[in-house]
Amino acid sequence: MNPLVLTIDLGTQSLRAVLVDRNGTILHMARKKFEHPYFSPEPGWAEQDADFYWEQLCEACQELKSISGEHWERVRAVSLTTIRDSVLCVDKEGVPLHPVILWLDRREAALGEPLPRKSSLLYQAARMKKQVELIRKVSSCNWLRHHRPDIWEKTHKFVMLSTYLSYKLCGNMADSTASIVGHVPYDNKAGRWLKPGELNYCLFPVEESRLCDLVLPGEVLGDITEQASRETGVRKGLPLIATGSDKGCETLGLSCTTPEKAAISFGTTATVQYTTPHYVEPQRFFPPYQAAYKGRYNPEIEIYRGYWLISWFKKEFAAKEVQQAKSLGVSAEDLLNHRLQEVPPGCEGLVFQPYFTPGVSMLNARGSVIGFSDVHTRIHIYRAIIEGINFALMEGMHSIERQMKKKTEAIYLAGGGSRSSEICQITADMFGLPVHRTQTHEAAAIGSSLIAFTSLGVFSNLEEGIHSMVHIRDVFYPTLHHHELYQKLYHQIYTKVFKKLQPLYSATKHLEANHGS
Repeated sequence: MNPLVLTIDLGTQSLRAVLVDRNGTILHMARKKFEHPYFSPEPGWAEQDADFYWEQLCEACQELKSISGEHWERVRAVSLTTIRDSVLCVDKEGVPLHPVILWLDRREAALGEPLPRKSSLLYQAARMKKQVELIRKVSSCNWLRHHRPDIWEKTHKFVMLSTYLSYKLCGNMADSTASIVGHVPYDNKAGRWLKPGELNYCLFPVEESRLCDLVLPGEVLGDITEQASRETGVRKGLPLIATGSDKGCETLGLSCTTPEKAAISFGTTATVQYTTPHYVEPQRFFPPYQAAYKGRYNPEIEIYRGYWLISWFKKEFAAKEVQQAKSLGVSAEDLLNHRLQEVPPGCEGLVFQPYFTPGVSMLNARGSVIGFSDVHTRIHIYRAIIEGINFALMEGMHSIERQMKKKTEAIYLAGGGSRSSEICQITADMFGLPVHRTQTHEAAAIGSSLIAFTSLGVFSNLEEGIHSMVHIRDVFYPTLHHHELYQKLYHQIYTKVFKKLQPLYSATKHLEANHGS
């Protein structure tokens, strides 16, 4: 009997429980869309109850069991992949002490103590002092330590959301080395926790006793417990296999295991990620992540508010399409994407910069749109958003290529945006590279289950698993004259926008700070 893997894929806006076979076919899927993905007790905060996710996981698994019939009995392992940089505190009994602080959260800690003198001098010499101070401020562990000392004192473990859900499934407070992506004291090069005295430990001073155990991708985190079996319907005793974060599993599920392949994710956060055999910083002093492909690394550039911008546009400008979509029984995105063909490449001079949320490498960045004229419509803005995200990803790709000293030969797409053939073709035209789309946009689930199948011995190695489970469905080739136009827009306009507007961004931030005080 051919074995199946049950993979749970938790995203920002929904959770999917899927049954996958050794050929990479998703036989059944139960999806729980979150009506309220998070709540905000204060402006800029993003929290969610930890057990909300557990309840959604249980409901999805129970639903999957009810619709999958005899396939359910063929499940031989469970794997889990989740959103990154989302953390919580639990007590000695594993009970959450505070809601999950999600990756979207923008609160800042009011820090009192200075950095250790030696570390401060080193950061100053590297011209990273401002970036380091921002990292300290936006790190949830520091906010909890300074603003909720009562919670921190009771905290037995400070863990990722993936760690907590693994604990609920198998009873062990452990996680994959490829799932530890966030503001925590982690050595991304060695795949271990930092120790006091090491350079970056002072940024996230969490004692190792408060951190989870680590295992390598493909190893067993534990077996499904009797309690978890009752709540989820998953058979007791099945192994829970360590895999990696959603983006890392997605890259593997796209077959991007070598540096010439770029994995681009059109998700809530848009990313360009590679897999390298050696430790390669995507930007100076920014570490790559431990890959779900054991022994390798994932250098990545992220556009924080990536395809979230599509939701923003829909809410603010696309009431007409939203209403039409309801009456036609399709998505508003389908209608908008079809209309992309009404606007020529380059949006007749409209250029969009997607930095709605500043990052560590662009401290005062803002979103901007330049080049408006009387020919422009709502659909021009929509296409400019898509082109702007791609320009930002292109900039990230070039940065990683310089660090790798290798050129990208092909792009592989995942995420909700990859479902649009129009967006895929725009991407091919902009990057000037063939764009591949695999058999499913649920690439993270494929990557996670692929690791589990290899762990079970179904495949002798991950490359054999990729050959069996990842299939190219479409290839989009660039249109030469469109690419030439995009190259001119990129080099002559887009790459100059941030530098030209940076003084204005800084002035805006200063005015806001003074007004707020």
